Amino acid sequence: MLDNVPYLPYLLSAFIGIGLAAASGFRVFLPMFAVSLASYMHWIPMSENFEWLSGLPTLITTGIATIVEILAYYIPFIDHLLDTISVPMATIAGSVLFASQFADLGTFPQWALALIAGGGTAATISSGFAGLRAASTATTGGLGNSVVGTAETAGAGIMAFLAMFAPIIAGICAIIIVIGVIVFGRRLWRKFRKNKELPQQT
Repeated sequence: MLDNVPYLPYLLSAFIGIGLAAASGFRVFLPMFAVSLASYMHWIPMSENFEWLSGLPTLITTGIATIVEILAYYIPFIDHLLDTISVPMATIAGSVLFASQFADLGTFPQWALALIAGGGTAATISSGFAGLRAASTATTGGLGNSVVGTAETAGAGIMAFLAMFAPIIAGICAIIIVIGVIVFGRRLWRKFRKNKELPQQT
């Protein structure tokens, strides 16, 4: 029945790409490690242009980077330092992982779509959690940052798994998360501006 759906392969690729990009918004290297491991073990196919993702050097490198990244977010000050570079790194990772699902497209549409959809999704989620960590530091003195870090790692793992094995669910979840980050972020920004204006008025 699904075989009769027009452009079904592209729709599935889009759901996979969005899911992986969302995972990159939580953690930069964990989803890349997951994709590298899955393709290295031949659990998922990998296009010719992205065969480097399934290579042993990439698997080892992303595995080490994943462990370092996860542990670093539990170290005070280092977690905020990583937040300053996480957004551009997440944008790149999200774009690459999204593009890997559209190898059949031309180079320009492939990377244009990857940057807008994949990079945009990853950047939005990464920015949202960086803001959440800043709010946690301001309200709990940094004691709640480990909770935020654990939630990010769990989110990255869950989204990466769903993207590869339940892409439609992953795509829907990614869209919901992006909308939630935008809505919550706007409310937080309004509250911040309101609190900043109160001392000036008094």
